[in-house]
Amino acid sequence: MASEEASLRALESLMTEFFHSCTTNERKREIEELLNNFAQQTGAWRHCLFFLSNTRNEYVMMYSLTVFENLVNKMWIGVASQDKMEIRSCLPKLLLAQHKSVPYFIRNKLCKVIVDIGRQDWPMFYHDFFTNTLQLIQSPALAQLGLVMLKTTSEELACPREDLSVARKDELRKLLLEQVPTVLGLLTGILETYWDKHSVIASTPPPSPTSGESVELLGSLFQGSQYSKLLCQPMAALDSESQQLCCLVLECLAHLFSWIPLSTSITPTLLASIFHFARFGCDLRTKHKTGPFISSNSSSSNGEGSKEDRARLGVLAMTCVNELVSKNCVPMDFEEYLLRMFQQTFFLLQRLTRENNAHTIKSRLQELDESYLEKFTDFLRLFVSVHLRRIESSPQFPIVDFLALLFKYTFNQPTHEGYFACLDIWTVFLDFLTTKIKSRLADRESVLDRYKDALVLLLSEVLNRIQFRYNQAQLEELDDETLDDDQQTEWQRYLRQSLEVVAKVMELLPSHAFSTLFPVLQENLDVYLGLQQFIATTGTSRRLNITAENDCRRLHCSLRDLSSLLQAVGRLAEHFIGEVFAARFSDALAVVERLVDVTCYGSQTSLYDLETAVPSVLKPDLIDVHAQALAALQAYSHWLAQFYSEVHSQNQSQFLNLITSAIDASSPLITAKVPEKLLLSSCHLIVSITSTVRPVFLVTLPAVLNIFNLITTENQTHRLPQEAHLLVCRALSNMLLLPWPNLPENEQEWQTRSSNHASLLTALTREYRILRGTVNITPRQPALDNTVIQQTLPVLRDIVDSISGESTKSRQICYQSLQESVQVSLSLFPVFIQHPDVTDEMLAFFLTLFQALRVQMGVAFTGQIIQTFLNMFTREQLAASILQEGSAGCRVVQKFLKILQVVVQEPGQAFKPFLPSILSLCMEQVYPVVAERSSPDVKTEMFELLYQILHQNWRYFFKTSVLTSVQRGAGEETMENEAQFIAAMQAFGQSFLQPDIHIFKQNLSYLESLNSKHKLYHRKLFRTSMLFHFINVLLQVLLHKSHDLLQEEITLAIYNMASVDFDAFYSAFMPEFLNGCQGVDTSQRAVLARNFKLERDLPSFTQSMQRLVNDLRYYRLCNSSLPTGTIKL
Repeated sequence: MASEEASLRALESLMTEFFHSCTTNERKREIEELLNNFAQQTGAWRHCLFFLSNTRNEYVMMYSLTVFENLVNKMWIGVASQDKMEIRSCLPKLLLAQHKSVPYFIRNKLCKVIVDIGRQDWPMFYHDFFTNTLQLIQSPALAQLGLVMLKTTSEELACPREDLSVARKDELRKLLLEQVPTVLGLLTGILETYWDKHSVIASTPPPSPTSGESVELLGSLFQGSQYSKLLCQPMAALDSESQQLCCLVLECLAHLFSWIPLSTSITPTLLASIFHFARFGCDLRTKHKTGPFISSNSSSSNGEGSKEDRARLGVLAMTCVNELVSKNCVPMDFEEYLLRMFQQTFFLLQRLTRENNAHTIKSRLQELDESYLEKFTDFLRLFVSVHLRRIESSPQFPIVDFLALLFKYTFNQPTHEGYFACLDIWTVFLDFLTTKIKSRLADRESVLDRYKDALVLLLSEVLNRIQFRYNQAQLEELDDETLDDDQQTEWQRYLRQSLEVVAKVMELLPSHAFSTLFPVLQENLDVYLGLQQFIATTGTSRRLNITAENDCRRLHCSLRDLSSLLQAVGRLAEHFIGEVFAARFSDALAVVERLVDVTCYGSQTSLYDLETAVPSVLKPDLIDVHAQALAALQAYSHWLAQFYSEVHSQNQSQFLNLITSAIDASSPLITAKVPEKLLLSSCHLIVSITSTVRPVFLVTLPAVLNIFNLITTENQTHRLPQEAHLLVCRALSNMLLLPWPNLPENEQEWQTRSSNHASLLTALTREYRILRGTVNITPRQPALDNTVIQQTLPVLRDIVDSISGESTKSRQICYQSLQESVQVSLSLFPVFIQHPDVTDEMLAFFLTLFQALRVQMGVAFTGQIIQTFLNMFTREQLAASILQEGSAGCRVVQKFLKILQVVVQEPGQAFKPFLPSILSLCMEQVYPVVAERSSPDVKTEMFELLYQILHQNWRYFFKTSVLTSVQRGAGEETMENEAQFIAAMQAFGQSFLQPDIHIFKQNLSYLESLNSKHKLYHRKLFRTSMLFHFINVLLQVLLHKSHDLLQEEITLAIYNMASVDFDAFYSAFMPEFLNGCQGVDTSQRAVLARNFKLERDLPSFTQSMQRLVNDLRYYRLCNSSLPTGTIKL
């Protein structure tokens, strides 16, 4: 005894020293080793039992419990049965004796250790484990302890970790499910008892007229429901201890609901009790309505729990509700319960959105606990996304009243995040409605009529919310500078989500949405168009004569609103085209004419150039409105294209005027002096007109000729910014290359257009082509050459890219114009091989050429290019580039491999002679460098190339024709290039032994694809010498859980490989695999083999495989934790 006392004192001082701030890391490691060695001793648990009973030191208690936890979870199988009995008897006694005196985290840890024992031994050796917990819950003094035990049991036994066999996991779930009705009955009893006990006290004083408790229910939400009276009872006034107990009950229920199936065990009484507590979240009695003379902390005098505890009860109750509502699988006999739950929740929603004299709805919501509101919004989202289709047609559920409440709830949210979450719910609802209408075209009108009022209200309110005119205070809080993960600011996200809702309503109510939006747009446009009269010119400067602070503020708000409304109008463009083009033509025409007017006005008056009273605010506003007007007009390019094709013969002049004005509005902005935002908007508009609308007369417009001259005569000093330059070149090239719509081939004027295109490209590549003659002769400045290359090649690449999907004629003309530049590039390539940035740009250009114009380039020239590349990329060059991960050199190798992918995919025989050298580059030069490194980017491209070589050139390896395979049977495949095939397969196999999960997933899918397209797994060579190796590697990956996210894909691949010859898999591979398994004994191997059923269908095979992996890991875990010399019976 004395020695144990001494050990305890020593342990206490060690623990205190360990956690002391002055202890060095070195000393901490020494203490840790000492403690670990102590814990490993046989019988250390006896000392720990003594320590637990005799110490007040929390560190010592925690250490002792960790020793027990380790013993139970890792060494239990080797503990003598007598010792197990002693531990099972001592620990619960210790818990009962000390649960009140120790800190809560020690109590919870002790509960967890006891539950862990139950997990191993209940019911066979620990038959009273669960009944003890139930008895604790039923004893008032120990109920709290019982609930902690119950919650821990639910967590540890219902969803156990992998340290149990599958059979035991199934047994535990079955045992627990048998107990569920009893447990739920007990928990319901506690909730009811506490509610009733405290309600009686609370209901004695008469209800005050402002409390709103007894006000009649609004609408028809649940007339005749037996629960309406229940929910109108006054709130219970729980004391602090009762609140804690009820919190624990709700926590238990929330966890139970996460795994038990919906069934009638979840009784109406239980649901009603949960909803009683959910009311705490929307109850505003945070401050007692006492006179001013009573001190504010008087609420504690009657022992009532704090505001935070009351809110927590509400949050936990809503968590329970959400667990139930998130289940999509609803048995028939539970549907009525669901309806009842929804009625009860909407009673709460009514309470949340009810206005009374004391509070507006928004201030009510503001005073509630944030977590409660989040849970409530989650509930509404789950209801609309999962259950609305079930409930919507029920006569007992007044859907329109519900939408009215949801509307109030949405537009009174106290935070932006809350508002976004509610907008998401409306989006889901609008999608549901759109789908419903599409599937029931016959009664479309009646469905729409039912919801029309709600949609009209929603539209006008969302539109008001994005306007400063109605919502300035909130909108000014939004950040418009910091970008989030989606590369948008808070303000852009707000506007985008709002406009998505507007667009979805537009789809359902097009004419109404248009007639709501257009007048508001007109109103703000009038302000903008009226600014001309305030422009004063003195000498060269132009000034906006609006200086009063109030006027500037009003103008700022109006311009911001105009910018948002222009985006809204642009977002709706898609609802005017296609089948509805004719029906909505006049509306769309009105919009487009307005937009053309605005853009012309903006460019003519050059509002972006004005001096203003508040330049930091008004100047960006004027630029933004102008840019948004151009962007909105661009959004209607598909409508203009349809206008051109359907009515160009009748309304030629109307169409001509629109296009001419649009070009006139954009062309003056194409200069380096204009702010970039505006410049880019005008460039994008011109690109859309040339690529989507393609009017035949475009090339004759004076404004277009001006742009042409500007681009072809510009030099380094007067050059447009690169992005704008690129867009303008694309537009001019499109205008000359893309076929004109509605015209036959012989009227396309290809001859003229071809020579114009050639002169355009000659001008664009003037400086680039000069490089070929001078680069080797004179020691020029490489920086200048690099600039020319890096400015010219992206433009050429973009031009090629934009016609890659077009007709042969367009591609022919493009290649003719480019021919000289391509040859220049090829001759410059070796000169710049040591400049990765330049090489990167060149290879990007060649990659685009190969993808779009390889037919036009012809076999001979393409071959020359490939040969040049193969010669230049020596092994040393490749290795040096690959080793600098993420560098330009690395990108060069990636692009080179991408070019080779295009080459090996080319059908026909033209490029087949290159296959051996491509394969050898891949396997002998690139692969050895990346094999042992992570190099994810290069590896991805290299394996893609390897896959394409195998897939597109299968007959390079397997010559067998269909006829010979039928004649000879599959037994005698003729194989060529066997060594390269084996090397490729080894590379795939090797990648499965490495940690990179993306490469693993990609390569597994490549093997599966080769199997489905070419029967890879059935080929003799693969079947006899590789199949079992691959299955073994994949099984080991499952066992190590290193790529757990790919569990399904790996199991499917194993199944496909095994199904080539199930008999051999079960009779030869599995026994050999189990015999080779480390860390299990013979009897365990026999159990594993017995449980691995000879299944041949995928679902059963998958189940068997999961069981094998789980149980093998479990046995290894048990065996590795046994003390040495343990004898197992």
